[in-house]
Amino acid sequence: MGAARKASENMSQASSVAVQSSPSNRFALAALISGGAAIGGSPIFVRLSEVGPMATAFWRVALALIPILAFSLAKRKDAGPKPERLSDYGLLILPGVILAMDLAAWHLSITMTSVANATLLANLAPVFVTVIGLLFFGAAVTRVFVLGLALALAGVVILKGGPAALGSGDLKGDGVAVVAAIFYAGYILAIGKLRSRFDTTRIMLWSTGAAAVCVFPLGFFFEDHMLPATAYGWAIVFGLAFVSHASGQVAIAYALAYLPAAFSSLTLLLQPVVAAILAWVVLSEPIGPMQALGGMVVLAGIMVARRG
Repeated sequence: MGAARKASENMSQASSVAVQSSPSNRFALAALISGGAAIGGSPIFVRLSEVGPMATAFWRVALALIPILAFSLAKRKDAGPKPERLSDYGLLILPGVILAMDLAAWHLSITMTSVANATLLANLAPVFVTVIGLLFFGAAVTRVFVLGLALALAGVVILKGGPAALGSGDLKGDGVAVVAAIFYAGYILAIGKLRSRFDTTRIMLWSTGAAAVCVFPLGFFFEDHMLPATAYGWAIVFGLAFVSHASGQVAIAYALAYLPAAFSSLTLLLQPVVAAILAWVVLSEPIGPMQALGGMVVLAGIMVARRG
């Protein structure tokens, strides 16, 4: 009887944990999708910016520190564990250094190759996240997930005009875009590892500050001017910082505590879909049958991968 009662209690506790964890996972998935959608607007902001790609990247992270710092100060008592050793500070800074390299490479690729190529190749990050997870972290990946990944990537190719559109780019620019994808994969994996130890706000504060410090010299020394000339120009970089980084990256960092990095990176393939919709609304760029089909294939791929 005692063993049966203990087993019953264990089953009850397991059911309670499952009920409690399920809403968290659903909220994390909603945060992940919202974050991907917010970042999806970044190409529009970059395209409308009055300053160069590196200066735009700097303002993207520097201005994002304003809401992140304000939120950090507001929840100071609930900010979770503090870094104790020098190595802890190094781990908190590392994602920011990687992100700075990602932003610099991606913004540069936009100026070197076609926008379609830069966006498509930079979105290869889920492939690199999956491969790195398999090789170095022992991540388990099902065939269904791989099928969903391939389907979503095919959707992005369709969205960007099909394989023929890739021929309009520049080989060096394409290579830089692939480098950006590798850096972004490293950023996702680094944030995912840190979320098991530190609070989202703490991670974003340190990583965003580190990214700003690393990107500033690139904009200052290699571009003509750092400051937007008009109020409109400042509005664009503030929008990029507050919407795409402070909102988007924070939501993704939060979700990585509850969802696998491989699936999280795959969901970010929503970015080109959102970018196409915003380009239609903001820039009056039409969405043709090819773009609509590509968007639906991306969504289908994510749904398949979710089941895997």
